[in-house]
Amino acid sequence: MLDEFKNAFQRHNNAHVQLIIINVVVYVALAIVLVFSTIAQHGEIFSAIFNSITLPGSFYEFIQQPWTLITHAFVHQYGDLRAVLHIFFNMLTFYWFGKLLIEYLGSDKLVAVYVLGILFGALFLLLAHNTIPYYIQQNSFRGFGASAAVNAVIVATATLLPDYTFFLLFIGPVRIKWIAAFYVFLSFLGAIGGNAGGNIAHLGGALIGYVYIKQLQAGINWGSWITATLYWIKSLFQPRPKVKVTYRKEEPKGRKTTSVATKASQDEIDAILDKISDRGYESLSKEEKEKLFNASKK
Repeated sequence: MLDEFKNAFQRHNNAHVQLIIINVVVYVALAIVLVFSTIAQHGEIFSAIFNSITLPGSFYEFIQQPWTLITHAFVHQYGDLRAVLHIFFNMLTFYWFGKLLIEYLGSDKLVAVYVLGILFGALFLLLAHNTIPYYIQQNSFRGFGASAAVNAVIVATATLLPDYTFFLLFIGPVRIKWIAAFYVFLSFLGAIGGNAGGNIAHLGGALIGYVYIKQLQAGINWGSWITATLYWIKSLFQPRPKVKVTYRKEEPKGRKTTSVATKASQDEIDAILDKISDRGYESLSKEEKEKLFNASKK
C-alpha cells in the first residue's frame, strides 16, 4: 500500500487521487484516535484534537485558530455507517469530476479550484455565523469536511463542460450541468437544516467554482498564487544541485559554439518535459524552449 501511495504522488496530473489519499489517511488516523481514546475512557483526547482542527463558527474563536481555515477541510464526520458513506460518496464524486477537470486543464488548475473552494466555503460560513441572526444563534457550530471544495470542483467542471455526459447507474446519460445544479439545490435547501452552516459553505464553494472558470475563460487565473505557493513549498524539499566551478579552454575560432544558456543536462530536459506535461508547452520560458530544441537535434 505504501508503494502504491508513493507511486500516486510521483505520477503527473494525478492531483485528484493525491487529494483523495490525503483525505482518507487523515480520516483513518483520526478514527484510530477516536476508537482507542474511547476504549481508554479518555474521549476528551479526540475532542481536543477535533476542536483544534475544525473551523469554529465564532469569528473570535477563529482568530485564535487561523490554521483551521485549511485543516477543517480534511476532517469528516465520525460515528456510524452514514458518516463513512458521506466521505465515500464525497471522494467518489470528486474523483469523477476531478479526473475530467484535469483532462482539460491539468492538475494545477484542479488544486487551485479545490483550495479556493475550501477558502470561500470557510469565508461564507464565518460571514453567515457572525452577521445573520439565524446563524448567529448556532455559533457553537464547527465546520468541517471537503464538501465545499468538492462542490467547487463539480461546478467548475460543469461550467467548463456543461454538456459533457456521465452515465449514472439506474438513470442513464445525464449532462453534468444538471448534476451540478442538483448539488447546488440540495445545499440551498440544507441552508436551513440541521447542517445549515455546512451547506452555506457548500454554496460558497460552488460560487467560486463558477467564478474561477469564467475568469479563466476571460484570461484571468484566480488560482495562480496557489500554484506558485505550492511550487515554492515543493522546492524547499527538493535537493539542490551542488555548484561546481570549472574552467573551459577557449575553443578554436573555426568551431561553432553553443551558448551555455541553451545547453541542458538530461535532468534539465526531464524537468522541462515534466513541466510540459503539467502545464503545457506554452508555459515554458524562451530559454527552456531553446534547450529543448537543441536537445532534439542531438
